[in-house]
Formats: sequence, structure tokens, C-alpha cells
Amino acid sequence: MNASLRTMLCRLNTVVGNGQVCAGFAVMMVIAAFVCSPAEAAPIAVRFPEGVTHGFLLVRSLAGEIIGHGEVTQVAKEGAPVESHLVFKFKDGSLHDEKVAFSQQQVFTLISYRLVQRGPSFPDQIDVAIDRGTGEYTVRSKAEGDEKEEVVTGTFELPKDVYNGMVITVLLNLPKGAGETVNFLAFTPAPEVIKLELLFVSKDPVHIGDLSRKALHYEFKPDIGMIRKLLGKVTGKLPAQFNYNCWILDDEVQGFVHYKGPLQLMGPIVQIELVSPSLVTKPEDK
Repeated sequence: MNASLRTMLCRLNTVVGNGQVCAGFAVMMVIAAFVCSPAEAAPIAVRFPEGVTHGFLLVRSLAGEIIGHGEVTQVAKEGAPVESHLVFKFKDGSLHDEKVAFSQQQVFTLISYRLVQRGPSFPDQIDVAIDRGTGEYTVRSKAEGDEKEEVVTGTFELPKDVYNGMVITVLLNLPKGAGETVNFLAFTPAPEVIKLELLFVSKDPVHIGDLSRKALHYEFKPDIGMIRKLLGKVTGKLPAQFNYNCWILDDEVQGFVHYKGPLQLMGPIVQIELVSPSLVTKPEDK
């Protein structure tokens, strides 16, 4: 989103363990400036604790062309924050590197966050980091066309219900079909607390091999007025509305299915989906 949080977007965590597969698109959205909804945000209760994860993703253009690959790893050790790491590498050399640490004691609490986005796929080149323990944040950014990098540092008290890089994790812990409003930090370049509405839209068909199932379609709704206020210099370029859409498997154990939207506010719309490793067959095995 703008020099900094274009970030929310899509972090995926595919949890493999106890027969569960779930995803947290931390990537999900880089919305660097989102919102303002009448509903009040609050810490999200932990219904399904996160575990060890290692998943793989494909990034496609709207036309369906594969333009990048992603990999997410997550480590959950007893007594320590969960550490999640999502990396997207694009064919044009661009990089989206996102790290999130969070606790899950009754409610989800973000402990630290780091996002790096660079390369031609991102209008703004950014490196953002914030830590709850020290309250310190650092924002390094360079807008498209600028030659000099801007560096801003300071301290900021993180609210307990801020969920940068955790949108999908939060979504998977809501009652099925329920909506919610959560908080995010936008860096403009100093941190700004904003609200983001997670709105349930519909149940849509989805194929898993030869099987037909249902997926819950959610839309992430930022407040255009707030975005225009925070990013006034690009007001003339902003679209009438932003489309951030995510599909979650409609099952007792829900899981990430698909994401469609930008990874940075003024960046191109992409599609993100899961992909499974396949064994390379040797000629003698055929």
C-alpha cells in the first residue's frame, strides 16, 4: 500500500498435522491503508491453534499465466511465539518476503512483523519492521520514480488487536460464514491504526480433483475515504473500489483455497493458489 503496508495480503499457512490443513494468507493484502468501519475491532479468540506448516503456492496473473511461486513455513514451539515466513519470488525478479511472529494464548496477538517488497512488480520498494516488545519500528521506502530511499524510525504502542500478516489465520478462526472487523497498521510512513472489514459474500463451488465442494467467499473491504486521506498524493490514480477476495474451504476443518487481489495497493491484481509437490519420475520407473 504505500510505503509500507501494502502488506496485509496474503500469508498462507498450510498446517499439516492431526489431519488438518489450514492457511493463513498473510499476504493477503497489503492494504496499506484500509478502512474505517462502524464495527469495533477486538482480539480474535483462538479456536484452532496454529501448528507446523510447510506449503507451496502459485501466483498467476488475471489472465491465468504463472508469474511467480511462493513458499510458506511456520514453526510452533511450546512456550514460544509462532513464527511464520512467506516468500513470493516472481519471474521478473521481484520479491515479497513477509515474516510474522504471534502468540495464541486464548487470543491471537501479533508480536513482531517484517515485510520486504522490491522489484518491478511493486510500484513502491519497501522494507517495514515493527516489534511489540520494544515498540520500535523502521520504515524504508522508495516510491516509483524516486531516486532516494526514505527512512523513518520511531516507537509505537501496538494495540492488542492488530493483525498484519495474519488475515487468513484470523479468518479461519471465525465461526463459518461470520464477518468481523479487525485492525491493521498502515505506515504513512509513521504507523496508523486502521480497520478492515472481513465480509462474507457467498458459498461458491470448488473442485478438488474429481470432487465437488463448497468454498466460503469473503471480501476484504477497506474504506476508500481513509485511503484517499492517507495517500492524498495519488488520489487521482485510485480506483473507485478495491477488490480483495479470498475463498476458504467450507468444512469442519477449513482451509485456504484462493486469493484474488493486489499485493500492494497500486500494484497489479494477482491470483494466489495452493500447489502440491510432485515426484519426478525416472524413465526406469515407468
